[in-house]
Order: sequence, then C-alpha cells, then structure tokens
Amino acid sequence: MNNSKQIIIVVVVAIIGLGGGFFLNQYLAKDKSANAMPHAERKVDISTPEFRPEFALKDLEGTTRYAKEWDGKVLLINFWATWCPPCVREIPAFVDLHEAYKDKGFEIVGIAIDNKQAVIDFIDPMGADYPILLGEEAGIKLSQAYGNRLGVLPYSIIVDRKGKIVSTHRSEMTYDAVEKAIKPLL
Repeated sequence: MNNSKQIIIVVVVAIIGLGGGFFLNQYLAKDKSANAMPHAERKVDISTPEFRPEFALKDLEGTTRYAKEWDGKVLLINFWATWCPPCVREIPAFVDLHEAYKDKGFEIVGIAIDNKQAVIDFIDPMGADYPILLGEEAGIKLSQAYGNRLGVLPYSIIVDRKGKIVSTHRSEMTYDAVEKAIKPLL
C-alpha cells in the first residue's frame, strides 16, 4: 500500500472514532430519568430555579410587562424565535390552548428572541391573543435564568399558580402534551 492510501485510511478511521466517541459521550451524558418519562412529564433539572424568576419586558405595543402580573395563574412561558421551525410549528397549538383554557386560570407568555418588526410581521397573521414579549438579548439571559443553560429554542416552562416551576421542555410542544401538563394544575 502506498503512503497516500495509508494516510487516507488513518484519517477515515480517526474521523469514525471521533464521531463514535462523540455519540457515546452524548448517550452516556443523557439524564436517564428524563428519558424514561414521556416528553410532557419531564421534570425540572437541578439547573432550573424552583420558583419563577421575576422579569420585566416590553410587549409589542411597547408596554412593560412584569412576571408578577400573572401571579395566581398556571403559566406556560415559551421562549421562541421567528427563524426557529419548531417554534413556528408549536404556536398554532398555543393559540388553541390559550383559547380553550384562558378562562380557567391558564396564561401563555411568549418571549421572542427576535427583533420587534420580525415578531410583528410573524405573529399578526397567527392570531395569537396571548402576551408576546420582546426578549431580544435580555430574553436569552432570562431563558438561562429559567434553566435553559444550553440556549435551545423553543424552550418552555410550566409554572403552577404559586409560581413554582413544575416542568421544562427543551423542544417543540404539542397541544396534547401541554394539556396533559396543565390540567392537574388548573
């Protein structure tokens, strides 16, 4: 075998070894308890605070909204962006959930990690009647304060009526998953 073929074989074997090591590491690092439960029932991990952190962000009309405004309600706080496909897919379900449960003490607060015009252009046709707040850079830090240490989107938190964080979700949520999580809290 000539030197160039040996080098190619060594490089290919090294790449395969690195890839295998990466995936093995990811597999072993997973939270076994979170993977054992259905997605909607994943509980808060140790990096998430026990109670909802306070915040103040502007809504689409420029009014400052405060977290304490929703005290006493079951909350779904959803960090999202217009450029995030799973975020975009879950919003119609959130619109339907808000309509179905808003009179039972349920509120959704969307925190957009995006600029104001992009959010307005996107959300207006969606018909969302729940509060949409502009997070931008402050929203990224706020999502981290809520336990989103990886900075993933969408990132949703379910909070009970006393302000306790009941669960966190680092991926797209469905109508059924949210409904199953909030019904016992209402």
